[in-house]
Order: sequence, then structure tokens, then C-alpha cells
Amino acid sequence: MAARIYLGFEEPIERLEKQLQDLEAKKDDSVETQEEIRSLKREIADKTKSIYENLSAWQTVEVARHQQRPQSADYLNLVFDEFVELHGDRKFGDDRALRTGFAKLDAFKVMFLGHFKGRNLKERSECYFGCAHPEGYRKAISKMQLAEKYQIPVIAFIDTPGAYPGVGAEERGQAMAVADAMFAMSRLRTPVVCVVIGEGGSGGALGIGVGDRVAMLQHSYYSVISPEGCAGILWKSHQFKEQAADALRFTSKYLPKFGVVDDVIEEPLGGAHRDHRQMAARLKMYLLKTLKELNGVEADNLVQQRYDKFRRMGEFLEREVTQTEATA
Repeated sequence: MAARIYLGFEEPIERLEKQLQDLEAKKDDSVETQEEIRSLKREIADKTKSIYENLSAWQTVEVARHQQRPQSADYLNLVFDEFVELHGDRKFGDDRALRTGFAKLDAFKVMFLGHFKGRNLKERSECYFGCAHPEGYRKAISKMQLAEKYQIPVIAFIDTPGAYPGVGAEERGQAMAVADAMFAMSRLRTPVVCVVIGEGGSGGALGIGVGDRVAMLQHSYYSVISPEGCAGILWKSHQFKEQAADALRFTSKYLPKFGVVDDVIEEPLGGAHRDHRQMAARLKMYLLKTLKELNGVEADNLVQQRYDKFRRMGEFLEREVTQTEATA
């Protein structure tokens, strides 16, 4: 098992767990030592709960980007029974940042879409750090339409800082590909469930985020832009990323109130990176429950309800335009 990686704000937890490791390494079975171990475990749990209940927006971003956080590849192994990958967009190539395929979830046959980030440098370079190209979104469109043809649900796992911003991607129609994917999802006549499992950044996330149910993990974020990108635009410096994160209101604390997400899936104590299996079990329970709810809804109603859901997002004020304003 890889050594646990601690974030900066987890220093008190790290210190306590080091004390616990030292105590357990003594292999002392005395009553006093065992009581001290139990007391330390309670203190670690209390401290972890206290810290994670009061995370700042930027600290949530750090958790969402944690090196040991479970990714789409992990959930494919832990949540689904089978997976058969489908490749290519039939126009340019096979994008490795956004992968698709048939999967089996207990009794449900589904079409899986998910961002892949990779663990080591080789995998991350192959996956462009989870930033999909236009061919990735075109691949997603064709596979979602295949799911519609065979009347199987679509499950999308979102985990990306944004669509790939390179010149080649722009030349091949990045913006149009994302827009086409959003439009295609909005019209799918089959259930669509989207879950933000880590980062949900910009159009790269929304490109596979138009669903009948949109959920997010407790310590993920879902935003129109990354905090660094926002800080670069507004303050001309990434040094203001923490202020930008606070201003964007993109955590699970706010998004259900805004109607952007429907459900928040609670993570294990200390974040999903501390217990992959427990997180996967909770995610699986949510997916099965949601698919059962959507399974009996007629296709026409699914499409209409999906449309109405996204039309309701956001607040606006109406007022009459004066004659002067109208002719200005």
C-alpha cells in the first residue's frame, strides 16, 4: 500500500497518526497502551471530522485534486461488474482523456463515459491530465447515441480541470464539439446520470454533464472556470486563487441551493482518497437507486424534464424597458 500523502491543512491529523503508528509499532499489549491507542484513534477521528467539516473552497479544490483520490479507472473496477471500451470518433482519432464503453452495473447494462487523468507521468501525459480534445467529445456523442438506440442508460463521471486548450484542439473545433455534446445529451431519449467525482471544470465538464440527475461527491467542485483561471482573468495573478475559489461558490455547500446539482454523495471521513472501497460502495448505491427511479419514466417525459431542469437554473430580474432605452 502506498504511503499516505497529506495535504497542508492535514498537518494536525498527520501528527496524531504518526503518534498512533509509533504506539502500535511497540506491540505492547498492556491495558494502558491499548487504552492510549483507543484514545488516539478517537482523537484522530474527531480532528479529521472537525477539519473536513470546515474546509475552505480552496482546500476543497486540493482534496478534489488529491493524488490518491479515486479516479474513473478505479471506479470502473470497484463499482461496475464488466467494462468493454469503445474507441474512436470515426473522424480523427481516439482521445484517451475521455473514455467510453459498455458496462454492467448489477442488473443494469449501461453506457459509461468518464474522464481519465492517470496516476503516473506516463499515464497523465497520455490522458493530457484529464483534458479532453474535440475527438473525445465527438466519441462521447456517438456512444451516447448508440446507448439511445439500444435503450440503455448513460452514466458519466466528470473529473477534469477543463477541455484541452491547445492550438490543435481549437483548430479541430473544440468549442463546437463541447456544444454539440451538450445539445446531444439534452435530447437523449434514455436516462442520463452524471456524477462529478473530482474536478468539474468549465465546458470540459459540462460537455458530459447534461443529465436527468447531476450529483457530486462531497469534496469535489463544479465550476465555470478553475480558481487559477478566474484569478488570472480578474486579478492577473494566480496568487489570488483562494479568493477566486471563495467567490465562485462551486462546492457542495452551495451548488444544491443554486439548483446546479441534484444530490451530494457523502465521502468517507477524511475524503474519498482515504477509503476507495467505501466511496465506491456509496457511489454504487446512489447509481442503482437513481437508475431505478428513472427506469420507468417515458422517453418524452425524460427529455422534457431534463430541458425544464436546466432552464430553471439561475436567477434573473425582469423590468419594463423605457422608450428611451428601447431607442438608444
